[in-house]
Amino acid sequence: MLVVRPAGPADYDAMLELAVLSGRGFTSLPEDEPTLRARLDLSAASFSGEVAPPEAWYSLMLEDSETGAIDGVAGVKASVGLKRPFFSFRVVTLAQSSPTLGMRFDHQALVLVNECAGWSEVGSLFLRPEKRRGGAGRLLAQSRYMLIGSEPEKFSEMVLAELRGWFDDDGSCPFWDHVASHFFRLPFDEADLMSASTNGQFILDLAPRHPIYTGLLHDAACKSIGEVHREGQAAKAMLEREGFRYQGLVDLFDAGPTMGAPRDDIKTVKNAQVLTVRLGADSGAEAALISTTEIARFRAVRAEVLVKDGAAVLSPAAAEVLGVREGAKVRVKS
Repeated sequence: MLVVRPAGPADYDAMLELAVLSGRGFTSLPEDEPTLRARLDLSAASFSGEVAPPEAWYSLMLEDSETGAIDGVAGVKASVGLKRPFFSFRVVTLAQSSPTLGMRFDHQALVLVNECAGWSEVGSLFLRPEKRRGGAGRLLAQSRYMLIGSEPEKFSEMVLAELRGWFDDDGSCPFWDHVASHFFRLPFDEADLMSASTNGQFILDLAPRHPIYTGLLHDAACKSIGEVHREGQAAKAMLEREGFRYQGLVDLFDAGPTMGAPRDDIKTVKNAQVLTVRLGADSGAEAALISTTEIARFRAVRAEVLVKDGAAVLSPAAAEVLGVREGAKVRVKS
């Protein structure tokens, strides 16, 4: 049975392996030992309640309960943009007209903004390529919303998700090559690592202060604005099913889109029921998403459950993986 559980320092080797597999442009999983170890330390402290909710960053591991193999990783930041800016480009339309000539033009432009300060963020979703069928990705993605729904007061009223932008087959990034690199004057991989491992001051120092007219850009860069990486299409579709929508914001480096949704309108948060556990094997059980109700003891699985008279009838095996006993509370999303 696959289970989503809290990540901690002991997961470093598995997280590094997943970071290597994720490839270029996956900013939230850098191949950098100090950054990954610090993240896992922060995750452990966040789940134990040792850090204040706005600073919490919960990392989650997808584990095979029988073999112990780690198949994926995901994360939830309680808030972004408070201690360090959370910069994006907003795609805006600038209207210009000349009464003398009787002419009017609309120009698309990119403007540097920090609009998402204080929002919660779901991200770092990565699954081993060979494990991307059979519902594992959906379990890992939805577990983030079950975590938020377990104690929603610890998260913002708005939740965002950044998607990796477009890269060509040769690994080049049109937006970086033709736009962003002119401001940061670094190789993409170095800037990407600095974004993930530093306080982001270099972005504040070097990012453009004035609108960038997209009509002046190279055609490949212009077309890539708001486009999702080929490996991110499934993630985008899952976000849209949960109620996330494009916010008109794109990443500074690769122009990948930012999706957003009100916390309480996310379908998995909104529709999950809190039920009492009963152990058994009643006929009519159906597969559902099941999680614990406390962040400190968070676990999530997809298993058969029968919802009956305010109770969730689980198999002993599912209850064991979740770490719950008869009479405990769980959240269930069909």
